[in-house]
Amino acid sequence: MQIRQLQEPAEKQQITRRILEALPEWFEVESSREQYIAECVGQPFFAAFDGNEPVGFLCLKQTGNATVELAVMGVLKSHHRQGVGRALFDAAKQFAADEGFRFMQVKTVKMGMYPDYDATNRFYLSLGFSELEVLPIWDEANPCQIYIMSI
Repeated sequence: MQIRQLQEPAEKQQITRRILEALPEWFEVESSREQYIAECVGQPFFAAFDGNEPVGFLCLKQTGNATVELAVMGVLKSHHRQGVGRALFDAAKQFAADEGFRFMQVKTVKMGMYPDYDATNRFYLSLGFSELEVLPIWDEANPCQIYIMSI
């Protein structure tokens, strides 16, 4: 497996679409999925490749002078629990540190709402994120858990 930072807008969108559409448990809402696909063009973008095949990606988004957000990431289910997500995160975290960011945040659905998102929460905690707060910014069925870490 190889992690590469990509610059080409069409390649970013193609990989994002392919992977998000393969993960309906997390990305079933078409309008949200399309927003991620559109926004990835202007964001730092990292992709994991198994040979020439993209199997995962991660986008960062600057949210403040010192803070970057893990805006969206996805790994094909066939590659879950094989270190792909961690490798993508490590590359993105190193990039953020090199760019002078001091904090990273990520938002997901609060633990205890859905089993698939519980796995996502456990993944973020395993990376070293800490709970910051839960906000009702999406809707009642999907409370937003915000995690943060120092870089």
